[in-house]
Amino acid sequence: MGNLPLFTSLFGTGATTSHGGAGRFTSRKIRKGITHYYPVLSETEDQTLCPAKDSHTDPSVGSSPLHSSAGDPDTLSKTPLNTHQSDSPTSSRPLLLFLSWLGAQPGAASKYTDMYLERGMDVLLVQSSVLHFLWPPWGLEYGLEVLKVLEEPQFSGRPVLVYASSIGGYTFTQILTHIAQGPKQHAGLVQRVIGHIYDSLVAGTLEHMATGLGKTLVPRFEGLVKNVAMFYFWLFKSRTADFYNNSVGIFRNSPIVAPALFFFCENDALCDPVAVENIIDLWRGRGVAVESRKWKESVHAAHMRRHPEEYLSTLERFLNSLPVSSLKAKM
Repeated sequence: MGNLPLFTSLFGTGATTSHGGAGRFTSRKIRKGITHYYPVLSETEDQTLCPAKDSHTDPSVGSSPLHSSAGDPDTLSKTPLNTHQSDSPTSSRPLLLFLSWLGAQPGAASKYTDMYLERGMDVLLVQSSVLHFLWPPWGLEYGLEVLKVLEEPQFSGRPVLVYASSIGGYTFTQILTHIAQGPKQHAGLVQRVIGHIYDSLVAGTLEHMATGLGKTLVPRFEGLVKNVAMFYFWLFKSRTADFYNNSVGIFRNSPIVAPALFFFCENDALCDPVAVENIIDLWRGRGVAVESRKWKESVHAAHMRRHPEEYLSTLERFLNSLPVSSLKAKM
């Protein structure tokens, strides 16, 4: 069925909660699974804002601090909703599109997103469901939802940095699918992407992925899980394997040609490092500036926790190479 360089783990990463931004940043839910994080506005700035006209924003959802003292997203205190129009004080800030691993809660994702908030970026956290992966047509619909959000007035003029972790790489590929189908319509977004980062992008064949699922999900029944997964892919080939293979081609020929960074390791049960390196070589051959950091041993989607110094130094060099002055700061 060909290589599958973007399919992801169905599990969390063990990332811990960071409290560095407590009280300084707030959030609002745009729609299910999509949350916008931005700085708390001063009283003067807040008075400049007008009521939101975004029909997709749920006015019943309160704006809440990014972190609580316990790091539990369910305990976040509620504050009045600050809505943003395209002329709001934060609308000029670059935007991090953070496509998280499966099941990532805001508190856990903050370990990563804090760094970008502190560097003067807003964050759009996109959380994916396992159903988006197991039934690709739903994933494609969700990708279109995210794409529409990125092209709303409050975000449409901003530089965008993409960070895709685990299943987030799959979701981003669904966004790329829509961009590839309407290149003129979405040309503005393509030009606004200043860089893209892939953390534990799974690479390999469908069989490799099924084997990895067995090792990670139920090690005792690795063989059974693999066989069930392969049977599922065969049974619903036109709605699974064929979709995946089409996504592979779109990812390999991505319309995004901004600088890229890959984090991966050799002992990831869901990653074939040779396949990742083939993608890197292909993109470099197309003229894309690609950086990478590979470890002999690490943890899927948790390289920052396992190798903090190497991860942060690599990330810092990459961010400092991008054409946005607010990113040129020490991690």
